[in-house]
Amino acid sequence: MRYSAFHAGAPAGAPAVRGVEDAALRRGGALDRAIERALQAVLDEQRPDGHWVYELEADATIPAEYVLMVHFLGEPADPLLEAQIGRYLRRVQGAHGGWPLVHGGAFDPSASVKAYFALKMIGDAPGAPHMARARAAILLHGGAERSNVFTRMLLALYGVVPWDAVPVMPVEIALLPGWFPFHLSKVSYWTRTVVAPLLVLGALKPRARNPRAVGIDELFLAPPQQLGQAPRAAHQKRLWFSFFRVVEAQVRALEPHLPARLRRHAIAQAAAFVRARLNGEHGLGAIFPAMVNAVQMLDALGVPPSGPEALQARGAIERLLVRRAGEAYCQPCLSPVWDTALMSHALLEAGTPDAVDAACRALDWLLPLQIVDLRGDWSARRPRLAPGGWAFQYENRHYPDVDDTAVVAMALERAGRLRPQAGYGDAIARARAWIVGMQGRGGGWGAFDIDNDYPYLNNIPFADHGALLDPPTADVSARCLSLLAQLDGGAGRGWMGRPPRRTPAGRALAWLLRAQERDGSWYGRWGMNYVYGTWSVLCALGAAGLGPDAAPVARARGWLASVQNRDGGWGEDARSYEPAQAGFVGAPSTASQTAWAMLGLMAGAAAGAAPGGVAERAAGGAADGATAAAVARGAAWLIARQRADGLWDEPHHTATGFARVFYLRYHGYARYFPLWALARWRNLRAGGAGAAVFGM
Repeated sequence: MRYSAFHAGAPAGAPAVRGVEDAALRRGGALDRAIERALQAVLDEQRPDGHWVYELEADATIPAEYVLMVHFLGEPADPLLEAQIGRYLRRVQGAHGGWPLVHGGAFDPSASVKAYFALKMIGDAPGAPHMARARAAILLHGGAERSNVFTRMLLALYGVVPWDAVPVMPVEIALLPGWFPFHLSKVSYWTRTVVAPLLVLGALKPRARNPRAVGIDELFLAPPQQLGQAPRAAHQKRLWFSFFRVVEAQVRALEPHLPARLRRHAIAQAAAFVRARLNGEHGLGAIFPAMVNAVQMLDALGVPPSGPEALQARGAIERLLVRRAGEAYCQPCLSPVWDTALMSHALLEAGTPDAVDAACRALDWLLPLQIVDLRGDWSARRPRLAPGGWAFQYENRHYPDVDDTAVVAMALERAGRLRPQAGYGDAIARARAWIVGMQGRGGGWGAFDIDNDYPYLNNIPFADHGALLDPPTADVSARCLSLLAQLDGGAGRGWMGRPPRRTPAGRALAWLLRAQERDGSWYGRWGMNYVYGTWSVLCALGAAGLGPDAAPVARARGWLASVQNRDGGWGEDARSYEPAQAGFVGAPSTASQTAWAMLGLMAGAAAGAAPGGVAERAAGGAADGATAAAVARGAAWLIARQRADGLWDEPHHTATGFARVFYLRYHGYARYFPLWALARWRNLRAGGAGAAVFGM
């Protein structure tokens, strides 16, 4: 076995590694202790039935909308809960006076308007210092007039602004044929589930009960009843937007003249779509915005709150509440499948008997959640494809997602090598077949749908958020290629080097190579941002057989090393998603982003090793000195900042719901990703154990 840069001695010419880095690199004591503490902490958090689920936190808009939903429905308010939500909203208020979309981020007009409205609804006096600061910030930034479309619709439901200020979306859309330029099947799952009940609300135009008669006229620079249409968003093309604005004006003029019978039929169709997907106690689409719209739609249709549909729909929202330490907030959804699958990978990487036992219990919990008996919305494009995916949440049978499915299947296959008697083979085969069937025509994958890529739709006035669609992305496509490589080939197995060009894996590899940015990175759709995307793709390229000297791999490794912070960690800001930015925007180091970068560098250095075999390349000098030193500094950063309980602090949002609009803070990310990265580093330094070269 050749010399490895990851071995205990630093390679000749590598930068000097001092302090904790030197201790961890040369003796391994600090590293071993860090892994042991982190491992014990996460094992203690495993649920009795084997799974993990951590809090999933967004921004102030979700808890604010929860409060406003209660008052829309005219429900008796819960004073204790409102007080707890109020404390949360006050705590996350920014130094600028408004509310940001990410921890420590810039002022956001819509989040600020909703948070102010909710606090005023709770009973905070407009003259209170925090309310005065918020109001001043909102007015300074152009007033509530700057609110986005979804906020305008909420304000229209409350009678604060006229319905003319909301882009028209006639409910008759529900009757359009599939070939029409706009159809529910042409937009993403989240758009579909959010918009379908909104179509009914827009047709019926109910008025919020608002028993406390709270208004927010003071947030507008001009009388709110005079508010006109929202301006073009930064992502929208001028000509397309102008065209759709003209179309919208024609539709708005035509709408009052549509036959009442047609409208009733359209309302029934849209409502039927929602009712077929209410998803029991887990809610429509298992995501908060769709769930709230469904509850309000049922209310507008006259469904009594004591009816089974309304009770279940309303109860699903209550399951999203988090109460702790005198505060409360509402989560956008629950993440048990994602948390459990990723934790399983981290535990399998750690490799101790207790860790492997816990991972297998987790995978046994995941196994029956595979959706094998229902063809969801995805089947509109693949009606003959057998189901076989996993959803992100506890249950969301109409909307399994490709990303979760690939991650679960890779963990099952990896654990199955250690425990062949576990019987995971059939589930893995179904998952593989479903993922291959979900591949797009260009070779990439979206998260929930196939070829859901109609970019002109993001120019309609309603789409000012720019997240109407679910096109193929590098991070999801990388996970799918990783799975195919882990199952079908990779260097030393079924493939000789790269996968054959015309196979699903070969097409995926070609798509990913085309998607590489000029600087060597990849855009990250579901994690922030280029660090996440580059980690994801480097894992796939390594599993698919590209060696560390392959140009795309070398460029990506070089890019990751170049954006390392001086303290040894990695951090990236949400501003990297802004259209005005040319790419990566650095930020203070975080545990999860540091772990991603380390995993990406190690995957790139170990690229071409045989999945499941001895990592000869990883142990044989494929990692150059700069890569080894960068990983060592990242490990030192994690070790130095580990808490006494074995975990890491991470108040930052490092995941992405919708770029520029909605970001996420997974409370599990600072648990399993650092453990995973440190354990992989130890494995590589020990001689390139096979555990280090799986698809993820």
